[in-house]
Amino acid sequence: MFTNPEQFASATKAIFEFQITTFNMLTSKTVESVEQVLALNMATGKAALKDSQATAKQFADIKDPQAMLALTAAKMNPSGESATAYNSQLTDIITEIKTDFTNAADAHITEAKNNLTALIHDVTKNVPPGSENAVAIIKTAIQNAFSGYEQVTKATKQAVATVEAEVSKAAEQFSKVGKNKHPI
Repeated sequence: MFTNPEQFASATKAIFEFQITTFNMLTSKTVESVEQVLALNMATGKAALKDSQATAKQFADIKDPQAMLALTAAKMNPSGESATAYNSQLTDIITEIKTDFTNAADAHITEAKNNLTALIHDVTKNVPPGSENAVAIIKTAIQNAFSGYEQVTKATKQAVATVEAEVSKAAEQFSKVGKNKHPI
């Protein structure tokens, strides 16, 4: 039925290679992003430890009960600035991930559509009479596979958007906590 099996094999190989390249790029970006989040968490942890050490020294140096109460009240309120800075950096990382994944998915869809269109054209241009049903089945199978791929891509975009929304909610909560003052 295929007039040129090499064209079919070449198109299939090109689609597969592009998928592998896209997968490798996204995997590398994911690992890089996890490294960035870990580095951010380590830096935040180190800063918190340093702050705790400084606070302990301040408590050790206090001789006045009123100063002790004032310092205790000041330290009970979470640091809104550090939470906001952390959130900002985390949001930047997630935004970069979203952009990279979206761009890769869009490029992959465009490439896949072009390859599938060319493949369908090659498959159907010189079919012998009476093969129309077989061609229709192949076209339908290819289009269904592509529709499935589009659904997976949409689901991936929705998942990234959900993660981004949850980070935004968490950031908003950090900001609210940092702004609220709870004196003793």
